[in-house]
Amino acid sequence: MSVLKRPIITEKISALNEKGVYGFVVEKSANKVEIQKAVEKMYGVKVTGIRTMRYAGKLKTRYTKARVVSGFTNAYKKALVTVSEGEVIDFYGGI
Repeated sequence: MSVLKRPIITEKISALNEKGVYGFVVEKSANKVEIQKAVEKMYGVKVTGIRTMRYAGKLKTRYTKARVVSGFTNAYKKALVTVSEGEVIDFYGGI
């Protein structure tokens, strides 16, 4: 579970789920081979392709009564995993 942090559940990714593409937030140092092994082990599916992308933290500013507070959001790495045709990953099965 150290490679996969959490699945991404957004409207855009949910539309890709119908095509067999699933999104995950992964460890920054994880490579495609490690991500493939982790997904296959956790969900029991055959992975056919992986696309990864790294996101930098964004500057956020909040205005309070006392002062202006500035900071950054966390940087993260995202992986789009394509599974073989006919296989699905059910994120809501255990609920």
